Amino acid sequence: MPGRPSGLAPEIAARLKRDANGLIVAVVQQYDTGEVLMVGWMDDEALHRTLTTGRTTFWSRSRRTYWVKGETSGHRQWVKEVRLDCDGDTVLVRVDQEGPACHTGARTCFDQGLLDVEGNA
Repeated sequence: MPGRPSGLAPEIAARLKRDANGLIVAVVQQYDTGEVLMVGWMDDEALHRTLTTGRTTFWSRSRRTYWVKGETSGHRQWVKEVRLDCDGDTVLVRVDQEGPACHTGARTCFDQGLLDVEGNA
């Protein structure tokens, strides 16, 4: 559960700016193409597990438990690099994605909803 003690290094934990639920945003990107695949949520323990196992681990806000991407679907993410943003409230997780990243079966969660931007015609 977010906020519980974790194995995350204290010097990393001190840099995190968590929301009211103890979570930070994790943006997942394909390491070699730069394609943004998905967004998830992490607490300190999920980040610790991601850094130490090389597999993306998230906190499920709906199920209130940890989950490892691809554990049941086989669509695994192999972590290549993790970066903390300048504000400490978001991590960029660069991965090698096996199969689709989106739960809908799409390669990315961001290919279904291109929105028009006024002035960009």
